[in-house]
This record gives sequence, structure tokens and C-alpha cells, in this order.
Amino acid sequence: MALYAPLILYIGGALLPKLHCATEGEIILVFSSLIFVCVFLPAVLLLYNLSKNITYKNVVLAVTSLIFYAWGEPVWVLLLIFSTVADYINGRIIDKYYARPQATAALAASLVLNLGILFVFKYSGFLIGSINAAVHLSIPNPSPALPIGISFYTFQTLSYTIDMYRGKTKVQKSYLNYLTYVSMFPQLVAGPIVRYDSIADQLTDRRVTMDGFAYGVKRFTVGMCKKVMLANSAGTVASMLLGGTRYTVASAWLGILMYSFQIYFDFSGYSDMAIGLGRMLGFKFLENFRYPYISASITDFWRRWHMSLSRFFRDYIYIPLGGNRYRQLRNIMAVWLLTGLWHGASWNFIIWGLFYGVFLLIEKKAFGGRLQKIPSPFCYIYTMFFVVIGWSIFYFTDLGALWTFIKSAFGVGVPLYDLTVHSAFFTNLWLFIVCILASTPIPVTVYNYLCKKHETFAAVSQPLLVIVGLGVCFILLVGQTYNPFLYFRF
Repeated sequence: MALYAPLILYIGGALLPKLHCATEGEIILVFSSLIFVCVFLPAVLLLYNLSKNITYKNVVLAVTSLIFYAWGEPVWVLLLIFSTVADYINGRIIDKYYARPQATAALAASLVLNLGILFVFKYSGFLIGSINAAVHLSIPNPSPALPIGISFYTFQTLSYTIDMYRGKTKVQKSYLNYLTYVSMFPQLVAGPIVRYDSIADQLTDRRVTMDGFAYGVKRFTVGMCKKVMLANSAGTVASMLLGGTRYTVASAWLGILMYSFQIYFDFSGYSDMAIGLGRMLGFKFLENFRYPYISASITDFWRRWHMSLSRFFRDYIYIPLGGNRYRQLRNIMAVWLLTGLWHGASWNFIIWGLFYGVFLLIEKKAFGGRLQKIPSPFCYIYTMFFVVIGWSIFYFTDLGALWTFIKSAFGVGVPLYDLTVHSAFFTNLWLFIVCILASTPIPVTVYNYLCKKHETFAAVSQPLLVIVGLGVCFILLVGQTYNPFLYFRF
């Protein structure tokens, strides 16, 4: 199994001075924390495997998942339970009155309830603030706190009721099983977005095998190495270079490049850990990333990045609007406006979504198949240039700060470089190289080759790398400040 690229690449740099993470305020039980790995997860696995009875396993998984979610925000677990009860009932109504007005009413209730809750918590403050600023009013703006992971579990519950209405999945008659699906902690707060039809059978029929459990441990270790070794380190450099208000051309580009690595290894690392945890519990989740930083076009990039979100918008927004057949321009822009809004209630996210919508339209309408005729290196450079520009839009929620950064990156009124960025670059050159290599299939290909060539190497290296990987992560986490995943806020 070629799952150890981040660890293998990191070993050389691990002896260099450690980079520490910025403190995050909220106390959330994240996968890359000692209390999760050393206390919560072992306790869950112990209880979970006391019996082979599937109902028992679902009870353990549902209860421990609610504890996981309530760890930092106890009150919002009630909102999660309310959403599951409502859509469980809506699903039963759709099943009972299939293709009749009552089923349509139940679907409408599910859409209004879920999207209404999402709007109130995520978008109402942004809307009121924008109105106040635009017309100089003073409408009270409560700006309620955003429940963790609400965007993810809202999409999951909607996928159930919509697929029920379309006749693409069968009703779940057990509330316990439905609660287990929505709340299971591996994917609850930051995905991947697990659609009901992809694991419906696994809720009632799954087995924890030795091979599956071993794969889960290895996949979890890879994700943790990505997060703790690469994302945290890259994030520290990015925060240092992007946190001020004065840039040089070099500091702007180095900072946003390190942020690009941070967000990739942060989110793909979380997805790896989620997939690994699922396998430890007998579930098989779909992949969420496929080396997006080797994409040859913007279209290809979004086939590789956060694939569960792309599939959701394709199947529930783009195709129902008409897809490629009817008003494609409108459909693409609508999907990317919603994609931007899904990531956050801020103008920069709207701009970010429309930015990608425009480029996807250009590639489809203007470029056509011409990109495939251009030499691959030029396609990769073109893609990554605009992806990195996109991450700058994503990073700066303040549009004034974004404009300052863009001007600096293109040399408007700033020097080329200074001693600070010179020092930051050469101090972290090893990290930059490791991140580049770990973003490609090269380490996996080499490791696969060695494993096939030498069976002894495969047998010895796999458990050894798991032990070393977890050990290095533990060392880095001891005394490190709290650092939740970036996508928790979406």
C-alpha cells in the first residue's frame, strides 16, 4: 500500500526546527489531537467491537458521534438531532405517499427546513450587514454563531429526501440507522459529503475485517501526517507572510503558495482520516481528492478537488437546471455562485465562486479541446497560476486586504523582496520541496514499485511507517497550540 508519501518525504525535514501552529479559539475535538487519538478513538473502537450485532454497533456509533459533536458546542447537538428527526419523518411520508401531493409537500418541507436553518445561521448576518451597509440602515444583526459542520450534514440530509422523492433510494425505517448515517463522527463536521445511497446497505450489513481495519489505520496515519507535518507547517509560514499589511512581490507569492499547500494538505488530510476511520468501523466512503495540483485545466482541477461537493452540485443543481442541454451558461454560473456561498457568507467567497464559473465557461466555450493540444507543462502552469490566484480570493475575507495583496503580488508600489522573505524561503525550502512532491503521485509510484519489487520491504515498511508516522505526529502535537481544520468553519 502506497499510503506513506507525506511521512517519507517529511523525515528529512523533521530534524529541522519545528514550526508551530497558530492558536484557534474554539475547543473542538479534532482528529489531529492527542485526546482524540489516545482517548476518544480507542474508547470508541473498544466499545464498538464488543459485539458483532449491527444494532449494537449503530447505537455505539450514534451515541459516541453525538458526544464527539457536543464536545465543543453542546447546544448545537440539539439542532443536529432536530434535523435528523424532521428528515426521518419526511422520508417516511415520501415513501408512504410516493408520487402524490403529500410526498411533494414532505420534500418541500425538507428543503425549506434545512435550507432555512442554514440561511438563518450562516447567511442572515451577512445579508443584514450588506443591507445596512448599502442603504445606511441599522437593522439589528444578531449574527448567530455558526454550528460546526452544518453545511456538510445539511447536504447529507437533503440528499436522502431528494433521492427518496426521485425514487433512487429506499426509505430508512429505523431512526437509529438514519441518525447513525447523519451523525457518524468520521465525516460529520468536514466531510467528505457522504450521500445516503452510497452507504445505505452498509448501515445494516457491514463487517470489520483485519485487512479493512489495517487499511483504515494506515489511511488515518497518512491523513494525520498530512495535517500535522505538512498543513500545520505550511500554515505557519503562510500566516507569518500574509498576516501583515505590507508585502513584497516575493512575500505575497510565497505566502499564498504556502497557504495553497496548507489548505490542500489540511482538507485532503482530514478526508484521508475520515476514510480511514470509516474503514476501521466497516464503512467504505468514496474518495474526495485525486491529486488536484497536477491538473491540466481548471475543469480537471474541479474533478479532483473536493469531489463529493462537485458531485453534489452536479447531481442536485446543475443537471436539474438543464446541465449541458439547456442554458449551460446560466447553469454553470448558478452552480458556482452557490459553491462560493456554500463556503462562506462573505463577498470574497461569492467572487471566488464566480471566478471559477467564468474560467470554466471560458474553457468550455472558448478553448474547447485546444487545451489538450498544448504541451502538458504549460497547461499545469496555467492551471496552478489561476488556482493560486483563486486561493488568494478565498483567503482574504476583507476585500480591501485582498486588493492590497493582488497589487503587491503583481509589483504595484512594493519592492521585489526583502530580508524577511529571503530568510523565510531558505529556512523553509525543504518544506516547500516536500509539499510539491507530496502533491504529486511520484512518491506513491516509487513506493509502489519498491513494494512490488521487494515483498520483504512491503511487509516491514508498512507497519514501521505507521509507527514512525504516528510517533512523529505525537511529538509535534505535544505542547502545540490548538489547531482545528480549516474546513470546520464551512
